[in-house]
Amino acid sequence: MMEYKGYIGTVVYDDEAKIFHGEIVNTRDVITFQGKSVGKLEKAFRESINDYIQWCKKDGVEPEKPYSGKFNLRISPELHKRAAVASRKVNLSLNKFVEKALVDEISNI
Repeated sequence: MMEYKGYIGTVVYDDEAKIFHGEIVNTRDVITFQGKSVGKLEKAFRESINDYIQWCKKDGVEPEKPYSGKFNLRISPELHKRAAVASRKVNLSLNKFVEKALVDEISNI
């Protein structure tokens, strides 16, 4: 993975075309880049992000920011209750309890 200005890119290599293809993964907007060498790929990555930000500015559109750390979660009332009770038992806020559960689960992948 690559990171620049908070944007994260992933890369795959196309062995037939002999080129690296990348995509920004932490926005809903589609931002891609490519290069025939690591150096060219890194340059294209930064340029694509800068171009995206400039394009947004020119068009008067707010660039989509990388994930803010906030999201709404819809669960059943029963699971909500169980999670709230469990979080109190371990002396954590519900937010910290859910964050810990996510971290633990992601660590197992």
